[in-house]
Amino acid sequence: MANRSIRITTCLLLVFIQSLSFAQGSWVRESIPTSRFLKSICFVDSLYGWVAGDSGTIMHTANGGAAWTVQNAQTSNNIEYVYFLNRNLGWASEFNYTTVPYGTILLKTTNGGATWQGQPFPVENIFMSCILFTDSLHGWMGGKPNGIYKTSDGGTSWTQALIDTSTLAFFPVLDIAFYNQQYGYASGGILDVAGVIWRTKNGGNSWDAIDPAYAPADEVHKLHLFDSVNVMGAGGDPDFGYGVGMIRSTDGGVTWIYHELPIQGNAYDLGFRNASEVWSPLGAKRKLIYSLDAGVTWTPVPTPDSTSIYKLTFPDSLHGYAAGKDGAFLKYHPPVVQAVTPVTLKQGGFFLSQNYPNPVNHGTTIRFEIPSAGPWISGISHWPNPLIQVVVFDILGKEVAAIAGNDMLPGVHEVTFEATDLPDGCYFYSLRLYDVRQSVTVAGPRRMIVLKNR
Repeated sequence: MANRSIRITTCLLLVFIQSLSFAQGSWVRESIPTSRFLKSICFVDSLYGWVAGDSGTIMHTANGGAAWTVQNAQTSNNIEYVYFLNRNLGWASEFNYTTVPYGTILLKTTNGGATWQGQPFPVENIFMSCILFTDSLHGWMGGKPNGIYKTSDGGTSWTQALIDTSTLAFFPVLDIAFYNQQYGYASGGILDVAGVIWRTKNGGNSWDAIDPAYAPADEVHKLHLFDSVNVMGAGGDPDFGYGVGMIRSTDGGVTWIYHELPIQGNAYDLGFRNASEVWSPLGAKRKLIYSLDAGVTWTPVPTPDSTSIYKLTFPDSLHGYAAGKDGAFLKYHPPVVQAVTPVTLKQGGFFLSQNYPNPVNHGTTIRFEIPSAGPWISGISHWPNPLIQVVVFDILGKEVAAIAGNDMLPGVHEVTFEATDLPDGCYFYSLRLYDVRQSVTVAGPRRMIVLKNR
């Protein structure tokens, strides 16, 4: 590609190949001083976190879950959601079914939860199930039975956002996520009726619901925004043997592809540890599922002590936390990364190394070997002057780059690939050989993670 910086050098000596571990990590149950149903979890960094749940439960840790402090929310109502912007400023939604007027009481703290102040939401019979603040003043809440609401004064006053009048527009809202100040998405729906995803392209001034032709049969609990146009959501149906549902868009929410996994259950959350490893809890199924390729393929594992987990979060790539019923609290242990190991490249066959560094910030080096003699593969025996390419493609199989080299001699070569134009995510690359008649993949694919500093 003309807009990429490509450097090709030849090396006939031994090379060092980084052997990276792509195995998943594990979860361990940790002690926590409650047996309540923990419905929400929020960590602002690896140390400071909060859990919230039934009977007014809000608890805080300042050391990554090693010790907890019970905070006084001044209520016995259930706490549905807790969200902190930093170590001091946070909000929580209390469901008031006990006294008139019924609805949401929005709790706020400015001192890390040492004290909480409650304020009734001005609209009755709306129960806020998700909270998102982009700064200390501007925030969003989504509710049941419907509604997306916004504030520009830190939660003192709220205005209902403009939503289109399509068939699926007025459904419960379960999650809200913004990629930047302009592009945002929300998700929700009703079990056994329909799932729905809304999108905004003007900072939330107006929202459009998913075209019913693309809507899944069940609610979408959680969203993950790879960038402004690549989005995925998680949901499913816990009953009657239906599979976990994953929905994805690659064109900014215009069209969607829904895929039901051969794993029974409902995915209640999505937690990305890095650009490729993602986890999701299946609640009462007492399982977690994980993917090492950004949600393309999934594997189930049982939860520790058969706990029912509903929420999880990764404040960074090394720390993860999860919560659920009966006071269940889990801590993530990342996989052990193997050290760099010297490898002697063998003659007589094509070889493609793991790129280094990986994940890729901007540039990365890929080494490969051309064997010393042909024919190398049936039907391709033309030497010299074959065309050799390292081909890069995205998780949907679309080719995004091709690094070409002509007149290459047998031996070890390396190319430097610049990922400046690629959005963050999981990619794959292969070594491809062309002759006058056909092309053949002779090595790979290998996985490449693009994760740039923002």
